[in-house]
Amino acid sequence: MEKLLHYTWKHKLLPLGTLRTTDGREVEVISPGLHNRGNAGPDFFNAKIKMDGMVWVGNVELHVKASDWYRHRHDEDSAYDNVILHVVEVADMDVETSQHKVIPTLVVPVPQHLRRDYAELLNTDKYPPCYKIIPSLPALKVHSWLSALQTERLEQKTTAIVERVRMMNGSWEDAYFATIARNYGFGINGEAFDAWAKAMPMSAAAKHRDNLFQIESMFLGQAGLLGKVDEKYSKEYEYLRHKFGFQPMNAALWRYLRTRPQNFPHVRLLQLAQMYHERRTGLSELLECKDVKAIGKLYDMKGTKLALMVINTAVPAIFAYGRHHAKEQLCERAFNLLEALKAEDNNIVRLWADCGLEVNDAGGSQALIQLKKEYCDHKDCLRCRFGHDFLTGEYRNAFLSEGELEGS
Repeated sequence: MEKLLHYTWKHKLLPLGTLRTTDGREVEVISPGLHNRGNAGPDFFNAKIKMDGMVWVGNVELHVKASDWYRHRHDEDSAYDNVILHVVEVADMDVETSQHKVIPTLVVPVPQHLRRDYAELLNTDKYPPCYKIIPSLPALKVHSWLSALQTERLEQKTTAIVERVRMMNGSWEDAYFATIARNYGFGINGEAFDAWAKAMPMSAAAKHRDNLFQIESMFLGQAGLLGKVDEKYSKEYEYLRHKFGFQPMNAALWRYLRTRPQNFPHVRLLQLAQMYHERRTGLSELLECKDVKAIGKLYDMKGTKLALMVINTAVPAIFAYGRHHAKEQLCERAFNLLEALKAEDNNIVRLWADCGLEVNDAGGSQALIQLKKEYCDHKDCLRCRFGHDFLTGEYRNAFLSEGELEGS
């Protein structure tokens, strides 16, 4: 498996003793280079390799079999002409660049313990698969990885908000309103609210913002949900539709099944209309909020609903705006808001707690959600810091008997 060879090379899990290329040159790996996670070009950039006393700086390509070089047609691609070393598990032939230059080949076997431990991570039915090592992880290492995951999750949400800004002609206010709308769906109707926000021209709504009835009519009419409410909204919407040339969204997107009455889409839209009418959906108003209490007052929410809106709406919007406009104090505020909220109570958080990793605030629970969705669910243990500790073999010293160690 080529990804295990990449891991072996990246972490310099190399055979003991002197390394030699297939043509006898002595090799010292000073730096394995920067791992290229893209689809094009050599696997590692800017590696530093000493061969027969001479230091070479360039790229390294890895394959299970050397002949894969030709199977992937690297011999026809000039992007591979600056490869200084070909690292393989099986050296079944020599290879050349498009300039017919022979590239030195180094055989690097994937350690057997790495194959075995990686297979265990992939095949175990228990979640998380690295549960054995969790109790022995140093607190500093856990904190460092969770902090990185928390930032990673916020950056993903930032990307989504910035894309909304682009779709809304650069308007951060409209993009923030669309973010509020999406999260008003609370899961099952999130996509429908997203589609509704795209179909709702906020420039038209702004002209009638002081008239709650007209805002309600616009919101319900654009959602295609006039049949769920009093007929008076239909008459008002027809007037507004003619005035602005509205085109309502496809009402089939809305979900009512297994939804509580207080969460019905038309009920949520009426609440959102009230919030918009009272000027509580503006990004400028949110940026004035310094703590969770202030946001609760702005959203007129409390308890679990407030926590969800802070986590999924307020924090990403504040962080995205702060990151995009280089306002570090806003980014810091986003992290502080997460730390001020209790950890979410969900299956993911409980499963990690069962194996010894407990979190106390929403920043920690968001990190664990990111860990599961982006690493565990994809079996991407090779990029996970907990997975790395599992694969380095440290856990065997803590969990396996002396006899098992001798037989491994």
